[in-house]
Amino acid sequence: MANPPIRICIILGTRPEAIKLAPVIRQCREQADFETQVVLTGQHQEMVAQVMDLFGLQADYDLAIMQHGQTLTDITDRTLRGLDRFFQEKQPQMVLVQGDTTTAFAAALAAFYQKIPVGHVEAGLRTNDLFNPYPEEANRRLISQITQLHFAPTQLSVQHLERSSVMGKIHLTGNTVIDALLTVADRQPACDIPGLDWQSCRTILATVHRRENWGEPLQDIAHGFLQTLEKFPDTALLLPLHRNPTVREPLQAILGDHPRVFLTEPLDYAELVGAIQRSYLLLTDSGGLQEEAPSLGKPVLVLRETTERPEAIDAGTAKLIGTASDRILEESANLLSNPVAYRTMANAVNPFGDGHAAERIVKAVREYFQE
Repeated sequence: MANPPIRICIILGTRPEAIKLAPVIRQCREQADFETQVVLTGQHQEMVAQVMDLFGLQADYDLAIMQHGQTLTDITDRTLRGLDRFFQEKQPQMVLVQGDTTTAFAAALAAFYQKIPVGHVEAGLRTNDLFNPYPEEANRRLISQITQLHFAPTQLSVQHLERSSVMGKIHLTGNTVIDALLTVADRQPACDIPGLDWQSCRTILATVHRRENWGEPLQDIAHGFLQTLEKFPDTALLLPLHRNPTVREPLQAILGDHPRVFLTEPLDYAELVGAIQRSYLLLTDSGGLQEEAPSLGKPVLVLRETTERPEAIDAGTAKLIGTASDRILEESANLLSNPVAYRTMANAVNPFGDGHAAERIVKAVREYFQE
């Protein structure tokens, strides 16, 4: 008599989670001995739907928690309550969460409350500054304390977890974002931006959204962009705007009238990969782009004071430059005018994985239940 399938529940709420969990979902659903359910919290409704469509995936359930002006408390409360009911009804044997979002923390806590084992994808990232980034540093530390399977993307992440004396088993898997990126990049996706001629100018791809950069740092970043464009007339800036008015309105006010600035709505993931492939360099405060761009040979200047991905800095694929406008100009100018400096970053080896992380995660989950 065959054993009953292993009931796996995968929770996601934001676009980065959807991108990084898509390879895991696909791998889980290919296993004959897994019964996999995917639950959306609705923290980023439209952007998650785009990613799910891109990878040909469907969710089984949507908590639909998204509300205008929601706070971290609102997200946590509604996720906990929604998943409490769902877990009682479906009785999963393991819950998989990804990263450091409020959705991931609340889902891990909801599972813990019902004594369901938690598997944490992209475990072990640390800045050692509890409020930078906020609330992500606290979220990932809290998840680590109630996790049975830690899926660490790098050896440094393994060391962080070991130093934290976490319970549960630590597995070095690589980062699933590389799995997702390589799948999409192989399709050579288009990125058509009205008015932007990728062939006639070197395009800087920029993204800014983090809470710690709101306010004055955001204005400094925008002025750094303007100074760079002024110094290098053969450059253009592509800046997909975050939907949050706190982010987009200052950027629109400072950059909106410049003829070589292209402010767009958020790109879907395929367009974003196409933009990375066509861009000259990246300026970003995004964690994911620090991992993705090096796989496509693009230097990354990180618009933050700290990063939980120092592997990229150590490998030379990324450089931490902060938010001061003069530093942004200085570091951008170095890459735009110094071919040796550019090649050094562009040709560095990406430390985040080989595109097989999801396979390793599924193998570790199966072994957990066999043991």
